[in-house]
Amino acid sequence: MNELNYMLYDLEPDYTRPLFEVPPAAREQMFNRLRFLYGEDEAEATMPELERLLKVHHAHKPQEMIEVEKHCDPKERFTEKDIILITYGDLLLGEGNSPLTTLHNLVNTYNPGSLNTIHILPFFPYSSDRGFSIKDFSSVDPRLGTWEDIRRMSSQYQLMFDGVLNHASSESKMFKEFLNGHQFYKDFFIAYNSPDDLTPEQRSKIFRPRTSDILTKFQTIDGPRYVWTTFSHDQIDLNFRNPAVLMRVIDGLLFYVRQGANIIRLDAVTYVWADPGTECVHLPETHEVVKLLRDVMDTIAPGVALVTETNVPHEDNISYFGNGYDEAHMVYNFALPPLVLYTFYRGDVTELSKWAKNVKEPSKAATFFNMLDTHDGIGLMGVKGILSKEDIDFIVQSVKERGALISYKMTEQRTEEPYEMNSTWWSAINGDDCDEDIAFQVKRYIASRSIALVLQGVPATYIHGAVGTPNDHNLAKKTGVNRDVNRGTIDSAAVAEAFKDPRSKNALLRKNNSRLGLIRISQRPFHPHGGQRILMTSPAIFTVLRTSPEGDQHLLTMTNVTNEKCTIEIPLSELSLEETRWYDLVNEKEWDAKNSTLSITLQPYDVMWLTPLSEFKERD
Repeated sequence: MNELNYMLYDLEPDYTRPLFEVPPAAREQMFNRLRFLYGEDEAEATMPELERLLKVHHAHKPQEMIEVEKHCDPKERFTEKDIILITYGDLLLGEGNSPLTTLHNLVNTYNPGSLNTIHILPFFPYSSDRGFSIKDFSSVDPRLGTWEDIRRMSSQYQLMFDGVLNHASSESKMFKEFLNGHQFYKDFFIAYNSPDDLTPEQRSKIFRPRTSDILTKFQTIDGPRYVWTTFSHDQIDLNFRNPAVLMRVIDGLLFYVRQGANIIRLDAVTYVWADPGTECVHLPETHEVVKLLRDVMDTIAPGVALVTETNVPHEDNISYFGNGYDEAHMVYNFALPPLVLYTFYRGDVTELSKWAKNVKEPSKAATFFNMLDTHDGIGLMGVKGILSKEDIDFIVQSVKERGALISYKMTEQRTEEPYEMNSTWWSAINGDDCDEDIAFQVKRYIASRSIALVLQGVPATYIHGAVGTPNDHNLAKKTGVNRDVNRGTIDSAAVAEAFKDPRSKNALLRKNNSRLGLIRISQRPFHPHGGQRILMTSPAIFTVLRTSPEGDQHLLTMTNVTNEKCTIEIPLSELSLEETRWYDLVNEKEWDAKNSTLSITLQPYDVMWLTPLSEFKERD
């Protein structure tokens, strides 16, 4: 699978070879999806276009890729070797190169070999929302670089692109043609002749991540029209009730695959199907769209994974796994970040352990996307129903004390509630004005980040989290956008200079991050489909026993979430292992069990990953 992930498509299709024929079972399944969404007649009319898109895509494949794809193993699509960096394409400032080349060079220079995937947030021409209001879905913003920069990066790293399905910029060609009355685009967007066409009762039921009006007035060639805008007046929702919209989206996603996308993030996918009179989220049609996209990738690009980004309560979020084989390959684990903050603020792992103990592996072909920080901030919706309102209020108050800004959404009762905490992860953990020893702050920070490394799933780090950036309040104040507190530019030369001082924050973070990353990718128990048992050993210690998929390797991971020294005792019987000698991979120290009990002392914010000494010697 790794070999496939770094292969490049041919830029031009080769029609001298036999055209791709959709397997009958796959064709029937995709046709049934279309029929569910649009009815029999529209499905019959749309299926030939879908098949055409698949034939075109296949014609771009070099023969070597076609042969390698035959041996794809869905269980090994993600392994212990996957670690993802999330970044905008222009966050790094450098001299003489395009921002994308600067990013590529910096990752090459300072990546010790643990990072293998880069999620480049929308790098297309845009009009607002830091890239998520796209004017042209098929071009690279010339201020960042070119498709050649992207393809060059994809030959060395797996790449993750954003599929911004829900909306387009008001300045996009599609929407301008809608305003111009172009017949093909008249149903590309959800539009009304009057704002009263959407009744107060219908409006009250719509789930909104924003407090703005759902309808925005635009003047068209045919007079005023009121269009559906879930996120902002500049982000015009696409009308997926029109099958031509879905075909346009599939065409675009396959284009991204040909340009080097190994993973596609389905941005805000929960809002793609609007049905007035409902909440307009998590609708059966929404899930059917995701399933069709999964069918397309499984059929024509089996090495490509889909990731759903749905910042909603945990049970709704994991519904996008479907049956574990028919929807997302990965789901953003939105419950994890606020739970980790709560754990470190309280100095108590109880709630995190209880939740993790009940999280089930979706299947052997799907897993969690375990991020702590993103370009937006730290969402709160994921822990609704897991933590009490009082506990969530405690997190909000605690993170505000550390310098965070808070964003709000509209509730069903037409009141506002906290939706997202806008902060870098460094400031959320240590605060903007912490005067503690920097080495101690780094240790606490690394301890918090280690939680995402040990749990089942694929770990991901936002670039500001990787370098430990504090909140950029000046930028947020300048733009008036709360999220910009976590989106400032990074001077690559300044970071390089800081690395030269081994006592600096950047050098300490790089050393510790690199060490944990390199250990993780070498340990089979960290495979996303390896076994996981949460042990309730102590309120101060988050303890997880990981086992390789083959069952022959074990790792006992422990994280002290407090600023106090703690000693815990674990009976070997609780581990279902008789090993008496253990080796800590992180601190390179041996521990011996006595009287069939493993007694471990952890200093404040210690991270330990223990493996039976006999297994360590076999692997060494």
